[in-house]
Amino acid sequence: MTFKNKALLKQAFTHRSYINENKAAGLEHNERMEFLGDAVLELVITDHLFNIMKESSEGEMTSLRSALVNADTCAQVSQALGVNDFLLLSKGEQKDNTGRARLYILANTLEALIGALYLDQGYEAAKDFIMKHITPILETIVRDGKWIDAKSLFQEKMQEFAGQTPAYKTIRESGPDHDKHFTVVVSVGSKVYGEGEGKSKQDAEQEAAKNALKAQGWN
Repeated sequence: MTFKNKALLKQAFTHRSYINENKAAGLEHNERMEFLGDAVLELVITDHLFNIMKESSEGEMTSLRSALVNADTCAQVSQALGVNDFLLLSKGEQKDNTGRARLYILANTLEALIGALYLDQGYEAAKDFIMKHITPILETIVRDGKWIDAKSLFQEKMQEFAGQTPAYKTIRESGPDHDKHFTVVVSVGSKVYGEGEGKSKQDAEQEAAKNALKAQGWN
């Protein structure tokens, strides 16, 4: 992958925290590119699933798409590509290179990279990149059952064993409007069964349900 405009590539790897510490560098952070790349990624994955899953329902395709475009998968691809070695971060962010925050930075940077590629070479180039590096994970996701709707499964289990329906509550939001991160808990009555994080409330709820299933030994 060779960029015509190297400035776009550099911007894709530039985190907002780096700009805050290096205002004189004359660089822009990658958040607008991330916004664009997220949309391109979702379109490519949606089109791919629609074409290969002829007999699948909307719900099944939505669950699989969510598994392919979520932060965990994007961070996994980022790490495989060595993105972490090229990030432009503040000194504080550089130190925290193993936590959940770094996972989100890696995921966001991958989306920014897709956005930069789209700007530099167009939709087909971005699509080729996604098809090469992200869609191959689909087979593993299906094999391991990672696409199964955790919320639906947890609700079925709770109704079966307790006769009650789980409730989800957002306990924390962080980040700017275009890059929110949510923390959600799932509870039945007064008991909390699981907690999850995500770039959307839906992703955070799925993560909370997944963790609740694990805690109960139902996964």
